[in-house]
Amino acid sequence: MLRHATAPDSTQRSDLVSRGQQAAVGLHICAALFAVALACLAGGCSKSDNPQSPQGSGVDLSSVPPSEYPLPTAADAARFLNQASFGATEAEVNKVRTYGYSAWLEDQFFTPGRSHEAYINAVSASLPAGQSLDDSHVMNTFWREAATGQDQLRRRVAFALSQIFVVSLQDSTVSEFKRGVASYLDMLGRDAFGNYRQLLEDVTLHPMMGLYLSHLRNQKEDPTRNRVPDQNYAREVMQLLSIGLYELNPDGTPKLVNGQPVETYDSDDIVGLSRVFTGFSWAGPDKSDTRFNGGGMQDPDREVLPMQSYPRFHSISEKRFLTAVISASATADPDGDLRTALDTIASHPNVGPFISRQLIQRLVTSNPTPAYVARVAQAFGAGRFTSGLWSTGSGQRGDLRAAVAAILLDPEARTAARLADPAFGKVREPILRAAHWMRAFNARSASGNFLLGVTDDATTSLGQSAMRSPTVFNFYRPGYVPPNTSIATAGLVAPELQIVNEVSVVGYSNFMRSAVQNGLGSGSPRDIQPDYAAELALADNADVLIDRVSLLLTAGSMSAATRTTVRGAVNSIAMPATNQATARQNRVQLAVFFTLSSPDYLVQK
Repeated sequence: MLRHATAPDSTQRSDLVSRGQQAAVGLHICAALFAVALACLAGGCSKSDNPQSPQGSGVDLSSVPPSEYPLPTAADAARFLNQASFGATEAEVNKVRTYGYSAWLEDQFFTPGRSHEAYINAVSASLPAGQSLDDSHVMNTFWREAATGQDQLRRRVAFALSQIFVVSLQDSTVSEFKRGVASYLDMLGRDAFGNYRQLLEDVTLHPMMGLYLSHLRNQKEDPTRNRVPDQNYAREVMQLLSIGLYELNPDGTPKLVNGQPVETYDSDDIVGLSRVFTGFSWAGPDKSDTRFNGGGMQDPDREVLPMQSYPRFHSISEKRFLTAVISASATADPDGDLRTALDTIASHPNVGPFISRQLIQRLVTSNPTPAYVARVAQAFGAGRFTSGLWSTGSGQRGDLRAAVAAILLDPEARTAARLADPAFGKVREPILRAAHWMRAFNARSASGNFLLGVTDDATTSLGQSAMRSPTVFNFYRPGYVPPNTSIATAGLVAPELQIVNEVSVVGYSNFMRSAVQNGLGSGSPRDIQPDYAAELALADNADVLIDRVSLLLTAGSMSAATRTTVRGAVNSIAMPATNQATARQNRVQLAVFFTLSSPDYLVQK
C-alpha cells in the first residue's frame, strides 16, 4: 500500500490507492459525472511487438492547402485529436502542430486500415479443435484498432456510425455470427467517408442488419395465411437511420404547425415500406426456397455478403411511403423497388440535419447550436466543404467526408472561446476513456491481440462494449435528458449520462485504477501494458509531470482546482534518496489516475 511519507522498497508492488482513497476517488468521479458534468453542460463550469496499420495515405502533408485556422498550439491540437480520434498522442499532436488541421484530415481520409474480418478469420483458424469464436474476439479487434490503428478518424467515425446504424451482439441470433459482425464494422469503416446513400444500402443489405431488424427472410403478404410483412426495419430505417420522427428545418430544429411538431411518417408509410423489404435473404449460388429459408448453412461467406433478392417472396402490391408510389405489378422487382425506396429516403430533406446532429454529438458536443447543425447539413447536402484554401468532398449530396470535415473544422468545434461555454462539450463515454488511456500512454499488447474482451459489466468494468448495445436505440438516446437536473431545466441533453449510475461510477473507478496500475486484459502480467517512460522521466517534478498528463488527457484544460488535487496526490509520494523507481512509478500512476477521475477529463470540451 502506498505510504504518503516514504515510498515502499522498489522490489515491492504497491497498491495505487488505499481502500479509503478508492472510495474517495469513486465519490470524486460520481460528483464529476452527476454534479460537475451536469454543471459544465448546463450552466456551471514504444515497443515494436504490435504491428501497426498498413502504410499511410501517401499524401504529402506539406502540400495540402491550409484551412482557415493557423497552425495550432499543442493544446489546440490535442483537443482536435480528442474529437477526431480515440485520443491524442504525443506523435499525433506534433503532426497536427506541424502540418495543420486540413493536412491531418486529408491524410486520414485516405489512410487504409486493417480488416476486423481478417482478424476474426485469423483467430478462428488458430483456435484449438473444439473451441469456437466468442464475442470477446470481436471486442479484441475493436480495441486493437482503437488503440493502435493509423486510420484513427475512420475508426472514430465508424464507431459513431455503429451507434446510429445499430447492430448488437447482445441479440442471440446476431451473436452466432462473429465474422458477420466484424464485416459489418468493416463496412461502416469503408463507408465512413463515402456517400450516405451507399451507406444506407450497405446497411440495409448486410445480413447482420437483416437478422437484427428481421427483414432477412421477410415474406410478402398472404391473406390466406393471415401473413403481413414484418414492419420492424421499415419503421426503424425511418425513425433511427435517416429522417427521425418529426420534420426538421435545415438547422435541425423541428418544424412547427400551430405550435406542434409535424410527424415525418405514419403507419401507412410503414406498411408501404415494409412491402419493399420483402424477398431478401442469404446470398448464395442460387435463389432456391431452401436457401431463402435458411438452407445453405455450409455457404462460408453468407454472413458477410450482401443479402440477395428472391423475387418469389417479394410483394407485388402497391407500395406507398413518404413521397413515393410504387404501383402494383404482375412481376416482382425487389431490387428495383429497393432502389426507389432508398433513393426516396436518402433524398428526404431531414436526412442532412438528422444525421449531422448525431455525428456532431458523437464527436464534439451534445448540444450543438442550430447554426452549427445547419453548416454541417449544408456541407452534407452540397457534398463539399471548404475552409480557407482547402476543400474536400465529391460534390454529391450525402457526402460524409464533407460532413465530417465540416464538423471538425466548424468554428464551434475549433474556437477556444467555446471552452468557457457551459452548454458546450460532451461526457466521455467509457469506451472512449479506456481507448484514450491506451493511446495516450502508448499501450501495447504482449499477444498483439489486445485481449480485453467484453467490458459490459458496470460493476467491475466499463459498462459498455462496442457492438453490444442493449437495444436498437444504442447505449443511450441522442435526446436523453437526465431527470430532475439543471440540464433538464436548461433545455439541454446529455446522452452519455443515460448509462451512468452509482454502480457504474464505482465500477469505472476500480477498472481504471487497476488499468493504470496493472494494465488491462487477460494474463499475468496482463496483456495490455502502458508505457510510462516519458512520464517517469518527469516524476520528480510534480508540475512538469502534470503538464504532460494534462496535455495528453485534457488537452491542457486542467482546472486550477483539479491541478491542486493531482499535485497533492503526486507530492504525497516522497522521493527517497535511493530506490526511486517505485516512488516514480507511484507518482505517475497517481497523476494519471486522478486525472482520469477528474471532471476536466470526464467532460470532453
